Amino acid sequence: MKVTIKDIAKELGISIATVSRVLNDSGYASKEVKQQVLETAKRLNYQPNAVARSLKIDRTNTIGVIVPDISNPYFMTISKGIEDYIEEFGYNLLFVSGNENPEKERKMLQVLLEKRVDAIVLATSGENEETIQQIKDSGIPIVLIDRRINGSSLGLDMVVEDNVQGAYELTTSLIEQGHTRIGVINGSLKVSTGVERYQGFKKAIQAHDITEDKQLVFNGSFLKEDGIKAVNYFFQLEKKPTAILSFNNTMALGAMIQLIKKGYSIPADIVLASYGEVEAAQLLSPSSILMKKQTPYEMGAQAGEILRKRLQED
Repeated sequence: MKVTIKDIAKELGISIATVSRVLNDSGYASKEVKQQVLETAKRLNYQPNAVARSLKIDRTNTIGVIVPDISNPYFMTISKGIEDYIEEFGYNLLFVSGNENPEKERKMLQVLLEKRVDAIVLATSGENEETIQQIKDSGIPIVLIDRRINGSSLGLDMVVEDNVQGAYELTTSLIEQGHTRIGVINGSLKVSTGVERYQGFKKAIQAHDITEDKQLVFNGSFLKEDGIKAVNYFFQLEKKPTAILSFNNTMALGAMIQLIKKGYSIPADIVLASYGEVEAAQLLSPSSILMKKQTPYEMGAQAGEILRKRLQED
């Protein structure tokens, strides 16, 4: 049975208000009474009600983090960067996944509101601008990470990469190796990273006078299964690509797995390029996959710094 301050007050024959003052270290109580209350609370194994306390002080010291894929090491490294930075300031993280699904993301935003988090870090799956605006208007700080909100920033803090330039450079590296038939595995075009990386690809081929072949573009949603499906699609084409360019690490992992299953050697038979590091590529020969390196831990730490400033302002 859970012990309450009423039980402590009854045990000592004093008022509930006195027990509350001692346990919350607010208001006057004699040294003798303080000692009695604290000893009794310890003996009865009293545990404070975190929800009630948060209602009283209007703060839970909890920050909600919504990522689109909780199994992706990239987003977990971002989360680690946030956690390492804010932990010393007494904050804890509450992780949830949107599963690259706007409807689930909307539900997770509601869950975090119900948990009374002090702030939210969001890598959005898109289509939730109205909900995000409502949360911002309610006074809860939101920091967008990795992904912008298409068409508008809503005046939110953001920590994002230059995806256009990154994709441009990665595509250019393939072209400089002599590849003109490049199979592209797009991420979701509902989110900024998908749109911007595709823009970077088109910018690079235009700069090298290469006409885009729409048959060589597979539109996915940043999941490993998309990489598997893309390889199956590319290899049923009459004119197959000589290189495959994936616009995130998990789709690249799926492509790598499927290429190996089909008996292809990377990069001897076909070149694979990934926007983001593929950890499993270490099992292949060194530099087997051309990769655009990212800095997820540093991005997380930067988001943590923004959060600290916002919460201290409040």
